[in-house]
Amino acid sequence: MALPIYATTGQKVWHYTYLTICALVLFFLIAPLIVVIPLSFTSGVFLSFTPEMLSLDPEGFSLKWYKNMLGMCNDPSIKTMCSDKWKTGAINSAIIAVAATALSTGLGTVAAIGLSNPLMPFRKIIMATLISPLIVPLIITASGMFLFYAKVNLIGTYTGLILAHAALGTPFVVITVTATLSGFDRNLVKASQNLGANVFTTFFKVQMPLILPGVISGGLFAFITSFDEVVVVLFMGGPETVTLPRQMWSGIRQEISPTILAAATCLVLISILLLTTLELLRRRNERLRGITH
Repeated sequence: MALPIYATTGQKVWHYTYLTICALVLFFLIAPLIVVIPLSFTSGVFLSFTPEMLSLDPEGFSLKWYKNMLGMCNDPSIKTMCSDKWKTGAINSAIIAVAATALSTGLGTVAAIGLSNPLMPFRKIIMATLISPLIVPLIITASGMFLFYAKVNLIGTYTGLILAHAALGTPFVVITVTATLSGFDRNLVKASQNLGANVFTTFFKVQMPLILPGVISGGLFAFITSFDEVVVVLFMGGPETVTLPRQMWSGIRQEISPTILAAATCLVLISILLLTTLELLRRRNERLRGITH
C-alpha cells in the first residue's frame, strides 16, 4: 500500500524500514530454495555448481536426476546411483497421503461441527486434546504411536501409517473448519429443520456448501503434512516401507545424490500449488461471507 501524501517523516521512515525487514525475512526463507532448485538440474554427480552451470553452458544441465526419481534412469554415467526406491517412495507417499487426508478430513469436520456447538460439554478440553499433536513435540508423538500400534500389530503396515498420519492431519482440519464455522449463521440450520429436513439433508445441503472452503483447506494442510512426514514413518514403517521423505533421509545418510534435490524441488512445487489453492479458497470464502477489501 502506498503512503498517503500527508505522511510524516517518521511514518515514511517506519514504512520503508518495515518493507526492508519484510524483504530480508522473505529472502532468509527463500534463499535455500534459490540454491536447491538450480542444483537439481545439474549434470554432475555432486551437490555443487559445476563450471558449465556457472557459465550457463547447456551441457551443465540435465534432467537425469528427475528421470531417476521417476524410475526412468538410463544414463550410464549414474548407473550405480539409479534406484527404483524413489519412484516406489513417491507412489507410497501419494497413496498414504490421500488415504490419511480422506480419513482426517472426515473426522476433523465432524469434530469441528460438534465443537462449534456451544452446548457441547467439555468443549475446551476436547478441543485441546484434538490439537495436541500440533503442540507436543513430534518425536514424543511418534514414540507414543509406536508403543500403541505395536500392541495391535500395526507396525510396518500401511494401515498403521495411514492411521498415524490421519492423527497428525486431523488437528489442521479441526482448526480450519472451526474457524469457518465461527461465521456460520446457525439460523440457517434451524430454518432447514423447521422446513422438515433431516440431519443429513441439512448438513449436505446447507452446512457443507458454506463450510466447504474450510474443509478443503484443512484437507490440503493434512495432505501436505502426511506427504512430507518422515519422523512417524521412521518409527511406524518397517524395513520395506519406503516413502519419498524417508528415501530422501536415507539418501542423505547413505549416499549424497542430486536426486534428493530433484525430489525436494517437486515437494516445493507441490507446496506452492497447495498454498495457492488455499489462498484462492480463502478469497472465495470471504466473498461468500460478504467480506470485501
